[in-house]
Amino acid sequence: MKAVVKIPTSLRGLTGGSSIVEVPTGRLSEVITSLTDTYPELGERLLDEAGDLRRFVNVFVDDDDIRFLDHLETTVSPGQVVTILPAVAGG
Repeated sequence: MKAVVKIPTSLRGLTGGSSIVEVPTGRLSEVITSLTDTYPELGERLLDEAGDLRRFVNVFVDDDDIRFLDHLETTVSPGQVVTILPAVAGG
């Protein structure tokens, strides 16, 4: 069984319009690598030059913010939902 990554509307153009992508489970870093291997342009939007999540990208595993878990070392188990939420700024 796989995990599901929810892709926000603002990034769906990089996933061919897909709002949900199934990925192999493991550490969140592995989940993101699997996702960006399939959709390389998505990696540019999610990760900085050092391979860490960009500051404005929020990621949740189920309903838990990874900043309060183990960040990219957070375990993603089969059936769990990873939600990507880029921060929105306005004036």
